Amino acid sequence: MTPEQIKDELRNFTGTEHYYKHPFGNLFTQGVKFLIDECQCWWLIDACISWQFDKKVSEQEFIAFKLKVNAEKSAVLYIEDGNYNVIATQEIEFTDFPLDEIIIWLSNGVFYLPSEH
Repeated sequence: MTPEQIKDELRNFTGTEHYYKHPFGNLFTQGVKFLIDECQCWWLIDACISWQFDKKVSEQEFIAFKLKVNAEKSAVLYIEDGNYNVIATQEIEFTDFPLDEIIIWLSNGVFYLPSEH
């Protein structure tokens, strides 16, 4: 799929009928599962989960993970609270992630796309 087709498909996820369980116990929705499979980005979910072990992140009730890919294929993962405040960032030296950016939300141990809220 092209990046545009992936974005179009991601917009179609407006809820979930099935949750998937990560080996570390977090759940994620059908939209996030589609993203993982289509973009081959288990590494992204693993990175998001690893941030939950950081005290300033784990204290938050809601987290937004924003991945922004640069033109030279490096990226930055921004970890924000529910009020758009950046709590932490993670530099990613190289990625083949096909989209220029993606946002994944985390609340109550469940990862989901903003369209699935």
